[in-house]
Amino acid sequence: MTNINVLIVEDDPMVLEVNKSFLKKINGFNLVGEAQSGEQAYREIKNKTPDLILLDMYLPDISGLELFYKIRQERLPVDIIMITAARDAKTVQELTRLGAFDYLVKPFRLERFQQALEDYARSRKKLTTKTELKQDDIDDYYGMYYESQKELPKGLNEITMKQITDKLKEINGPVTAEQLAQNTGMARVTVRKYLDYLASISEVKIDLKYGTVGRPTKYYSI
Repeated sequence: MTNINVLIVEDDPMVLEVNKSFLKKINGFNLVGEAQSGEQAYREIKNKTPDLILLDMYLPDISGLELFYKIRQERLPVDIIMITAARDAKTVQELTRLGAFDYLVKPFRLERFQQALEDYARSRKKLTTKTELKQDDIDDYYGMYYESQKELPKGLNEITMKQITDKLKEINGPVTAEQLAQNTGMARVTVRKYLDYLASISEVKIDLKYGTVGRPTKYYSI
């Protein structure tokens, strides 16, 4: 599969350089252009036809939301990941409706940035390497990992489930319930309940590590 061509739209020069440096660390992606305004971004999209745009919300001429509308109205064949400080629920909801693949809130770490791009690469591969898709392929693209499962047990909800699985992917290695609780800001008992459920449906793997005394410690991983 050829590299994915990326356009970064960011008006802050320092943040732009950080995003470019992050992108260089991830295999399979190629920076084809950068823009610091909405109009410049539009020209770059038309001229360089990127596969993916990393789009900031706050631009000096038009908002990232306005540019998003314009791209969708003209049916330009490009995907978008938002990278912005805007975090109000209404904005996030609107961009989700428009089809933003992911939404990164500044400041973020390389691990979260990498997760977003690698998730996008996997999803894109699902759509570009097959002429006909199965339901599982479509569900995977839209991130509906639990739609095919039975309803979640009483006391579990999809939002918390997604937060936990996203953090597991970000950590990308064995972690205890206590460590994951610290990373998510949730109670350890809550995290353990979700992890044990995920293990019961084979969505996470459990490894037992034995110490010198006492019960073994459970380590969970995707």
